[in-house]
Amino acid sequence: MELHILLLGGLSIVIAALVQGTLGLGLSLVAAPVVALLDPSLMPGGMLVLGMVMPAMTLAHEWRHVAWNQASWLTGARVVTTPLGVLVLGWLSARAIGAVVGVVVLAAVCLTAWRLEVRATRRNLVIAGAVAGVSATAASIGGPPAAVVLQHEQGSRLRATLAAFFLIGSIVSLAALAIGGQLTGHQLLYGATWVPALAVGFGLAVPLQKRLRGPRLRQAVLLLAALSSVAVILRSVL
Repeated sequence: MELHILLLGGLSIVIAALVQGTLGLGLSLVAAPVVALLDPSLMPGGMLVLGMVMPAMTLAHEWRHVAWNQASWLTGARVVTTPLGVLVLGWLSARAIGAVVGVVVLAAVCLTAWRLEVRATRRNLVIAGAVAGVSATAASIGGPPAAVVLQHEQGSRLRATLAAFFLIGSIVSLAALAIGGQLTGHQLLYGATWVPALAVGFGLAVPLQKRLRGPRLRQAVLLLAALSSVAVILRSVL
């Protein structure tokens, strides 16, 4: 294991966990571009390991606020389209996966910046879950589609519902990658090693959940995600 990857990746994960612990998403938006930049071969398995642990922490703290009906529609659609994400991984090289991560994040940033008026109807939940099934498995980024649909929910309900969706979805994606031969011990090792950084970020987020309203922090996250994504895309194509 390379020390600079552990340290820089760990720092990005602390920040990402702080953001997701406060706003409900952001782990992959912030950390995935950095991890892909440091070592594309760690994607998506390394981030999916963290994407399984982080929502478990959130649910342990806010499980009473989960909207199970919304979470079930999102998750059901994600499960159906997860195999397609595995196929995408079979077609793309490690560098191309880095580019996919960058493009997916940039698209998510644009959707969020446009503030689309999308409501959590059954149809929209299914569409968001289906898109997430592909993007989460291929690029470890499944939160933005679901977050756009749930954007009008109250903070604790949003965080808890997304956490339920992330937990089940990450388990399904990891299992699909393992069955498809796309999950490596290298990815699992780094993912497990970064769990303490995840716990630190989440611990910092808990007291901020009631103090931060989010607009300024949200803008900073979008800017960081966009800059990181551009860097990943440039590295992948040059």
